[in-house]
Amino acid sequence: MSKGKFAIGAILGAAAGFVTGILTAPKSGKETRDELKVKAEGVKKDVTEKAKKAARKAESVATDVKTKAEGVATDVKTKATDLKGRTERAVEGAKKGFNSKK
Repeated sequence: MSKGKFAIGAILGAAAGFVTGILTAPKSGKETRDELKVKAEGVKKDVTEKAKKAARKAESVATDVKTKAEGVATDVKTKATDLKGRTERAVEGAKKGFNSKK
C-alpha cells in the first residue's frame, strides 16, 4: 500500500470517527453544528495547505524531469550525429577501397 493511500485512509478514518463522536455527544444541535463548522474549517485549511504543498512538489518534480529529459535528448542527438558521421566516413572509405581495386 502506498503512503498516499494510507494517509488518505487515515484522514478519512479520523474524520469519520470525529463526526461519529460529535453526533453522539450529548450537546444541543446548535452547539454540535457550531463545533462541526469550526472543525470543518480547520480541516479545510489543513487540506488546502497540504494540496498546495503537493502541487509545489509535483511542479518541482516535473521541472526536474523536464530538465533531465532535455539533457538526455541532447545527449542522444549528439551521439546520433557522431554515429552518422562515422557511418558516412566508413561508407566513403569503403567506396574508395572498392574504386581503387578496379
